[in-house]
Amino acid sequence: MGLLDILLGRTKPVAPDLDQLFALPSAAVTLQAAAGFTPTGDGAVCFATVEGAAFEQTHREVQALLEADAERWGSPRSSEAESGGGLPVEFTQDGYGYSWLVSRRTPDQLPELVNDLHAVNSSMEVNGFGPQLLCSLAAFRDERERRLALVYLYKRGTFYPFAPLPGAAERRDSALELQVKAVLGNDLRIEQDLSRWFPVWGAPGL
Repeated sequence: MGLLDILLGRTKPVAPDLDQLFALPSAAVTLQAAAGFTPTGDGAVCFATVEGAAFEQTHREVQALLEADAERWGSPRSSEAESGGGLPVEFTQDGYGYSWLVSRRTPDQLPELVNDLHAVNSSMEVNGFGPQLLCSLAAFRDERERRLALVYLYKRGTFYPFAPLPGAAERRDSALELQVKAVLGNDLRIEQDLSRWFPVWGAPGL
C-alpha cells in the first residue's frame, strides 16, 4: 500500500483466511458458558447469485466431496436434512436475490459443520468463484429461543454476531450483539467496524 493510499484513507484488502472458521467450536464453548447459546447444527455459505454450467459443476463437486466425507466418518445429518433426501448441501435463494449453500448437522456436530463450511468456501474459491463469496454463518439459540448467528465475512477474514428479533419486522437485538462481541473477543477475530455488521435477513437456519 502506497503513501497516496494512506493519505486518502484507503485500506489494503484483507486476504481471505478460511482457517479462521476453525475457531468456531472453541468460541461456541465460551458462548454457551457466558451467554447460554448453543449450536443448532445449521450453517450456510452466502454468495452473489451465479448462473451457468460452471457453477452447476462446482455445486456437484461440493456435494460429492461432503457425501464422501459423511460416508468416511459415518456422520449423521439432522432429521430435517434426512427427510429432505440426505443431501449434504442444500441450495437455496433468499428474498433479496442472494444464494446460499446450506448444511444441516446435529447440534453436537459443530466441528463437522465447520468442516462443511470450509469445504464449500474452498471449492468455490478453487473453481474461480471467490469474488462471489460473501459470508458464512453458524446458527445458535438459547433456552429463551433467541436466535443468533456468528457470521464470517469472507473478504474481511472477520466475524460478527447477528441477532434477529422475532416477528415479521426486520429488527435486530443490538444489545445482544454487543454482548456477544465482548464475550468472544478473545476467541474470534471480531470485525471492529460495526458498519460492516450487515444484517442477513432470511438466512437459512435463522
